[in-house]
Amino acid sequence: MVPYRKRFLIMERQRTGRSMVNKGFQMKRAGVIGLGDMGSGLAKNLIASGFETTGLDISPVRMDAFVDMGGLAARSAGQVGANADAVFVMVMNGDQAKAVILGKDGVAASMPPGGAVILTATIKPREAREIGEALEDTDVHLIDSPVSGGFPGAQGGTLTLMASAPDKVLDRFEPFMRAVSADIHRVGTEPGMGQTVKACLQTLIGSIFSATFEASVLAAKAGVEGEALLKVFSTSAAGCACGTTALEAIIDRKFENSGSGIGTMHKDLTISLDLAEELEVPMYMAATAMQIFHAGKSRFPDGDNWACTKVIEDIVGVELHRKRSR
Repeated sequence: MVPYRKRFLIMERQRTGRSMVNKGFQMKRAGVIGLGDMGSGLAKNLIASGFETTGLDISPVRMDAFVDMGGLAARSAGQVGANADAVFVMVMNGDQAKAVILGKDGVAASMPPGGAVILTATIKPREAREIGEALEDTDVHLIDSPVSGGFPGAQGGTLTLMASAPDKVLDRFEPFMRAVSADIHRVGTEPGMGQTVKACLQTLIGSIFSATFEASVLAAKAGVEGEALLKVFSTSAAGCACGTTALEAIIDRKFENSGSGIGTMHKDLTISLDLAEELEVPMYMAATAMQIFHAGKSRFPDGDNWACTKVIEDIVGVELHRKRSR
């Protein structure tokens, strides 16, 4: 149940078009649609940065947690748009993004003139372009800005943003993005370019993950201790955050609830390969990674990315642990 005062603030703001917080002083207003592992982090950091933040999620549990952190609950995407100068959209796919942005009771239909939709969800580049085209004749800006950094980055406010919009739009809404990000990269000016850069990034990350899964099983079969492998990998030329994160999860046998669900990378690799087919670019490594993640998702649909390793381990009949049993 949304506390009475928070419900009153939403209804009063809809009626008068202004905030009732801080004795009539209008704060910068943000919105977040999608309050899962990533969106809840966006909301937390926006609130911590002083933005009055309205949010929406299909999960009552997530909505309760959002209200507990100081957010204002909305009942529709339209309500979020009506009560925000910038709305972060952190949903799972392009269809969901189109529905909450362009729907009859969507953000675009209710947002005040001059507001911005910050599309932080990862979707197909052509879907982002379609959303941008639909907003061309409106007074709502689109900032195509998928993110990288996963659950830790979202919760810690240290995400990397790949932002594409005209410079004047990015300049105006940079304070909103700074609240959730450590690095904002301006990668273009048109919708779809942010998603294109993210597709390239996920091609690389998915391939690094997959190579780490395979290397860990090879080491286990050869009798190498997990901790020894981790020390070498993390201090060598091949060392990187992606490989280290994956290998640590594998040797500690942590395959669930790390905030890196296998379904997300599976979806992202699908987007990368879809773009490659559209542009007629061969993608040998990404195609192999896609098959590894497809196998992992089929076997462990609720697992994290690292669960893909267990599929290969099951084939070989070995497991890699931090320490070997004595």
